[in-house]
Amino acid sequence: MPAELVAQVRSALVQAGFQVLGGADTGVPGLRVTEVPAGALISWTASDGFTSLTRDQAGHSASDDSMRAIVQAAVTGLLVQLGHTVTEASGDGDLVVLTDTVTSDRCVKRQMSTP
Repeated sequence: MPAELVAQVRSALVQAGFQVLGGADTGVPGLRVTEVPAGALISWTASDGFTSLTRDQAGHSASDDSMRAIVQAAVTGLLVQLGHTVTEASGDGDLVVLTDTVTSDRCVKRQMSTP
């Protein structure tokens, strides 16, 4: 089931316009969706250019952490809307879409931990 869930999550993210990379693309900017025992792990890597830009914008509140939170919220919102339960996997902002959580009435809790 996790492999099927990974395919569903990848497909949903691509259809929504996200750049989804393969597992071998480590270090390349974009989203990765990989299989874990609990379901599908989603991780995001910012580009070096974006990271440099946020460091150079002194006085602005944009940072890699705030952009990560925005990406995390967008991905979580999309997947929850599709009926999945999404939880934060780590302090790094990775997300896990839990196996066997799609509901027919799309009434799903969003499970996010606070840092």
